[in-house]
Amino acid sequence: MPTTRDQLLERLKLHGPAQAEALADGLAVSAQAVRQLLAKLLAAGLVRYEDRSGEPGRPKRFWSLTSDGNARFPDRHAELTVSLIAAIRAEFGEAGLDRLIARRETAAAANYRAALAAPDTLAAKVAALAALRDGEGYMARWHETAPGFVLVEDHCPICAAASTCQGFCRSELTLFQIALGPDCTVERTEHLLGGARRCAYRITPRESPVS
Repeated sequence: MPTTRDQLLERLKLHGPAQAEALADGLAVSAQAVRQLLAKLLAAGLVRYEDRSGEPGRPKRFWSLTSDGNARFPDRHAELTVSLIAAIRAEFGEAGLDRLIARRETAAAANYRAALAAPDTLAAKVAALAALRDGEGYMARWHETAPGFVLVEDHCPICAAASTCQGFCRSELTLFQIALGPDCTVERTEHLLGGARRCAYRITPRESPVS
């Protein structure tokens, strides 16, 4: 059973910076209880705050996760992954590492295409893709936005690997395009490694050619 502390950290991970009152509403506890918990998390180095301008003389305090707070979420054995990538690069060079990533992409694409074969609309395919990614630890969700959809991943369980080798990020974008098919375009609009707090992708239907 997740503790209130765990739930609070997860809400900050999923929704980004928030005020104590909003966190209290989401957790169904008092604002005072949340402030006390935030003070403990601040002392532990797991959260930080930023005071933003509000009403005259009354700044609004927004809380967010620190790097240590983000590190509490699973990263799939980051140190081992990074060391393996370094070993592959040293043994086979950059070209060998690229071949490994391509092999991983091919295998994943086959699995994704199979999982997205049944849905017959783009919305259903995006929903299925989000469910797949969520099951893989990416804390994925999606929503509709004209003229298409947005896929959001609030966590990256392979962040350490992607930081060491950008090919993993390029591969993910290609994988989404293959899985969703030729009737849409996929564009990364937010990138964790680019300084954003999450990765996000805009999925736009392609216009049918005029006959």
